[in-house]
Amino acid sequence: MNEDQLFFEPAVSLSTTDVDDAEGLADTLIPDGDGGTGDNGASVPGDATPPDGPLRRMIDDHFIQYASYVIRDRAIPDLADGLKPVQRRILWSLHEQDDGKFTKVANVVGHCMQYHPHGDGSIAAALVGLTNKLTLIEGQGNFGNLHTGDPAAASRYIECRLTGMARDELFNDHLTRLVPNYDGRRKEPVTLPCKLPLLLLLGAEGIAVGLSTRILPHNLGELLEAQIAILTKERFRIYPDFRQGGTMDIREYNKGNGRVRVRARIEPRGKDTIVITEIPFSTTTESIMASIEAAARKKKIKIRAIQDYTAEAVEIEITLDEDQEPQRAIQALYAFTQCEVPISARLIVIDDGKPVEMDVNAVLRDATERLVKILKRELQWRKRELEADVHKRTLIQIFVENRIYKRIEECEAYPEVQAAVRTGFDPFAAQLTQSVTEKDIEMLLSIPVKRISRFDIKRSRKEIGDRVREIGEIEKKLGAMTPYAVQYLRGMIRAYAGDAVRRTKVETFKDVEIRDLTAEELTVRYDAATGYLGTGIKGEDAVLTCSSYDKVLCVWPDGRYKVIPPPERLFVEELIYLGPAERDRVLTIVFTHGDFTFLKRFKLGGTIMNRDYMAGGVTSRVLYFSDASPETLYVKYHKASRLRITEQEFDLTAVVARGARARGNQMTSKKIRVITDVRPRGWKDDPDRPRGRFKNF
Repeated sequence: MNEDQLFFEPAVSLSTTDVDDAEGLADTLIPDGDGGTGDNGASVPGDATPPDGPLRRMIDDHFIQYASYVIRDRAIPDLADGLKPVQRRILWSLHEQDDGKFTKVANVVGHCMQYHPHGDGSIAAALVGLTNKLTLIEGQGNFGNLHTGDPAAASRYIECRLTGMARDELFNDHLTRLVPNYDGRRKEPVTLPCKLPLLLLLGAEGIAVGLSTRILPHNLGELLEAQIAILTKERFRIYPDFRQGGTMDIREYNKGNGRVRVRARIEPRGKDTIVITEIPFSTTTESIMASIEAAARKKKIKIRAIQDYTAEAVEIEITLDEDQEPQRAIQALYAFTQCEVPISARLIVIDDGKPVEMDVNAVLRDATERLVKILKRELQWRKRELEADVHKRTLIQIFVENRIYKRIEECEAYPEVQAAVRTGFDPFAAQLTQSVTEKDIEMLLSIPVKRISRFDIKRSRKEIGDRVREIGEIEKKLGAMTPYAVQYLRGMIRAYAGDAVRRTKVETFKDVEIRDLTAEELTVRYDAATGYLGTGIKGEDAVLTCSSYDKVLCVWPDGRYKVIPPPERLFVEELIYLGPAERDRVLTIVFTHGDFTFLKRFKLGGTIMNRDYMAGGVTSRVLYFSDASPETLYVKYHKASRLRITEQEFDLTAVVARGARARGNQMTSKKIRVITDVRPRGWKDDPDRPRGRFKNF
């Protein structure tokens, strides 16, 4: 579990200031025995309003503080630099220890514990996570495997250091505002003056109290190009990009919110082998293989073997059964395994101390505005630094070149020395950009004689001229910050994003028809001798081939019917029909009810699973049932005295399909011996034969 998913409630102490006295506390917590209120009028648990009192108010206050702390200082990243507090403290610790060499992770964790009061485990886990993103921290040793999910080695065995990009773009001690740490002994940054859009580059996940965030990572080059588009007022589109690669469908993605569907990259090799070369974000080869094995056990996909050859790159080889087509197997992997996963996104950040929901475009615009401000502050700081340096060098040059130091030889007291130096600069006031201060005088008086004797006037003038020209260039940049920011971004693209190609390809997925893939997944058999039905029944004849997503319609001789999922073994006694349950398919039934025979065409419509329904009356007997919508029924009657009509044809083309509860159409009051939708042998067309007619109900 991640550091930001482990929350520890601060200790709650009860002092004498929290309650007036023990008696008041007891009255607040203990109601009267009659279930009403105590003498102090406090509410009891039976009331609509929970009991109020000093203890409840104290708990409410502590909970609000705890929730606010978790949201602001643990789980949700800050919009200013895109970092969570633990990440910021890790980077600051590396910055303080940075000498260009690798440092033991255990040492970094120990140093960071001065700023992060939540234990070494959470710090080490966050540091490994940052290192595996390959942007800010460079690792040496076993930091785990992103593809397989293998954990990192112990902190004492692995080393790390800041990357060049982190050194150049994250830190500036002159612009960093520091505050005391949790024990007041040291100072830590509120936010880092970051010039990169880290929030979108790294991504983030965090679960706080009643609040969660999930920000998907993006491609560095695309982010920087989008920032240039913002500065030049051009349109841009930005989509997530994952280190694991794969393909991505963004139809349900809305600028950092919504969700994306990510698929593994699967390639057929030969007739019976397919290979997974890239996996979706948030999965590992271990979880992928486990999901494939589970799908194979459920007969969703037919495989003979699966092998994992993953090392630097993903390679999962799947050997298929002889009758399994590779393309159909690939579709089944997308449908039934983690080879396709939906990834939800919700962009919530801390802005000015408060959680806010934003979108990618707004975050990128804020990062661009912040970049321009930071660049401007850096230029202004450099200008002040150069101006101070020019002033210092000019003072030294005048002091040495005009031998002002000779004035102090005749001075007896130190105030006279300071005054002599100050008055010595009066003739040269026009050459100075600033007035001479006491600090300047002290600096001049501390110059060694050796330096004065070897002072190079030409070199001094050249150095002053170089700095003056640099000040002029800075002033030009300050007057055109947008072009300078664009130039700076292009420099970062050349330096850091030259090989940052997109790994995840954006595609529109064709929806996988799960029912088509599993149409022959199950074979439901019925054993008339035992009355059992199901996929676990042994027999030679297959009654029904269906999917596990299908529903089965069972019809009994008395007109009772039921919709059930494909069972493994179910006792059903005698059935007259077994088939797929389709709510819009027209069914035809002929049944006796009392002294009459009825015909009904109906649709199943909506049914409740495993519930009995009646197609006819309570005492009905089904004579004919079909799901094929016959156009003609051929009927032969039992012979009886005075019975002139012994056979009839019934035309069903005009019979309208009704609801399942309708009684139907009356066919006849004669007793039927044979009824069929297949023309009997020897049945002759007789124009004088009476046609069957229906009486509607």
